[in-house]
Amino acid sequence: MSTPAGWRREGNLPAELTSFVGRDRLLATIRQRLQDSRLVTVTGIGGVGKSRTALRIAHQVTSQFPDGVWYVDLSRLQDPTMVQHSVNAAFGIADQSARPEAETLAQWLGPRTVLLVIDSCEHLLDSVATLVDQLLRSAPHAHVLATSRQSLGVQGEQTIPVSPLLVPGDDLAESPFVNESVQLFAERASAVVPGFSVDEDNIDAVSELCRRLDGIPLAIELASVRLRALSVEQILALLTDRFSLLAGASRTALPRHQTLRAAIGWSHELCEPAERLLWARLSIFSGDFELEAARYVCASQDLPAENVMELVVGLVEKSILLSSNDRAGVRYKLIDTLRHYGREWLDKLEETDWVRRRHRDYYLQLAERGEHAWSGPRQVYWFGRMRQEHDNIRAALDYCLNDNREARTGLELLSCLWFMWVACGFAREGRLYLERALLACTQPSKERCKALWVLAYVRSAQGDTTGALEAADACATDAVRVGDSIAVILATKMQGTAAFLQGDLHKATALLGVAIEFHRSGRELNPGLLPAIVELAVVLTQQDELSEAESLLRDCRQLCTERGELWLRSYAVWATSAIERMTGRTADAVLSAQESLRIKRHFHDVLGAVLAMETLSQLAVEQGDAARAARILGAAQANWQLFGLPRFGSPFFGTEHERCVKECKRMLGEEPYLTAYQQGSKMNFEEAVSYTMGEIDPSQAPAP
Repeated sequence: MSTPAGWRREGNLPAELTSFVGRDRLLATIRQRLQDSRLVTVTGIGGVGKSRTALRIAHQVTSQFPDGVWYVDLSRLQDPTMVQHSVNAAFGIADQSARPEAETLAQWLGPRTVLLVIDSCEHLLDSVATLVDQLLRSAPHAHVLATSRQSLGVQGEQTIPVSPLLVPGDDLAESPFVNESVQLFAERASAVVPGFSVDEDNIDAVSELCRRLDGIPLAIELASVRLRALSVEQILALLTDRFSLLAGASRTALPRHQTLRAAIGWSHELCEPAERLLWARLSIFSGDFELEAARYVCASQDLPAENVMELVVGLVEKSILLSSNDRAGVRYKLIDTLRHYGREWLDKLEETDWVRRRHRDYYLQLAERGEHAWSGPRQVYWFGRMRQEHDNIRAALDYCLNDNREARTGLELLSCLWFMWVACGFAREGRLYLERALLACTQPSKERCKALWVLAYVRSAQGDTTGALEAADACATDAVRVGDSIAVILATKMQGTAAFLQGDLHKATALLGVAIEFHRSGRELNPGLLPAIVELAVVLTQQDELSEAESLLRDCRQLCTERGELWLRSYAVWATSAIERMTGRTADAVLSAQESLRIKRHFHDVLGAVLAMETLSQLAVEQGDAARAARILGAAQANWQLFGLPRFGSPFFGTEHERCVKECKRMLGEEPYLTAYQQGSKMNFEEAVSYTMGEIDPSQAPAP
């Protein structure tokens, strides 16, 4: 699994997987326009190479943007309300707070010189235009490079159309051997048939083929795949016949978008009937997918599951499907243009609704498996897996939330994903979906009760204690109505969490204690209630009941060890460090806080990591290293502001923080403190964690 984008300074630009051929003049024009304008939109028909051109440019200009080149692909996004969230996520701004996302992005971008590449905007034009306009106004050093089939219509936008590649004959002085369309065909063909080259024997046929395909890169790449079974001359003959049918043998009557459709349609016809059917059904996936998902979603009586793997291999060989292999295994995807073509066929077959339900059912089952396995030895796997399936989860949720008949199933799916919203860095997104689903499904039910306690959980993680308490109270009320005793206990737990964050320690002790006792069954404590143990221990610690608190945490760590649970264990170890610190075991406290931080690196648990950093700053003061403490405080505060409400907006956490700041200033003096603090605030998240862990020394930290 890749490192979350926000943990890197240089950006998240994907690698170029294929070589880039031709377009030297176009690339030079775009580079110049990016210097002259802060918004450049690359336009053109599907398959003409907009995305590939933008990616090439982005790699060429990385040195001009010291704070990174950042890439967001909107091709799989359907909900316009999620555009802002997707852009924030691309920057790695996993803000868990309830404040407006535009405010978070503006704060992050304000002082930075970045290039944001927004790919495939045409289906979300209004939302993208609004976002880009806000971004350019609030971030004076930010530039945007967008790709779209039409311009965004934003003030100051420079629009550059991407034309098809030049074909032989466009430049009468040019040798066909150096023509860019011919070079693209030759390069892609040699990858399909090793040893293939364009020579005197086939140059005329290749040149005519490129002319017939109007120099459209995707069409040329699809044609090159046919060399596995046909000669260039045979490909040309078959394609000429197809174009003759479409345009009455008049090439000038054939518009370029029809040329691409003809090339895709021809590839479609050359597939076996079962491959065509699978192509159509696979178009339902958003983003990439695994073979198991393809088998479940696409199999039917006329397409047996045992045949799907062979058919997938066939589509990969024909360059319809792309495949990738990493530590998570082999995954497949349709590129955007081919996915849209497959979706048209799925509609013609009148299978869209059936396949969407199958898709939703698969990801509901996956979410249920993840929920049941979350507090177990494969927790890190499920963290990575659910982040990997993010696009498909969104598609399944959109299906449920756009059809009133599926509203209850939508609540079920959302509720199963509580661990994804709270523990995998998607609190804000989870809240948006949960609130939308609960508005659409107002009748009390067990599904609604669970969704309400998950919403309370998410809101508390954002520091919205008022909202969390409101959802917890609603959960308790509905739970009594439908006789859901488990939901009553979970609501009690969330009411206790709200009291804890509000600083009402006696109320928190009572509610958290009730939740734990009523639902304790041997060692099988509900994973949704496990955090109550840590929270109660922290509350007891603040009330100087250290022995009982440490006993609770010891049991919690033991339970986590038995289960292989890491995420909650990191919090239990962090809470233990506070007790060790209060009882004079400073060295042990440092080791515990660092262990907590080390575990959190497995997850995108930025807020938990910053919490551990706060503790380590306090410990640094006690060890007499106020300069180190001030740097950590600066780094912690900067990351609190980017990723959530500082110290959850809770007086409980704020008191210790203020005490630490005051002591640092006393030990260092106001000016030296400010210098060290500013030095820490310049660290990105990865640098901040490494510094706090003692992996880099002050000389390696950014200068103030």
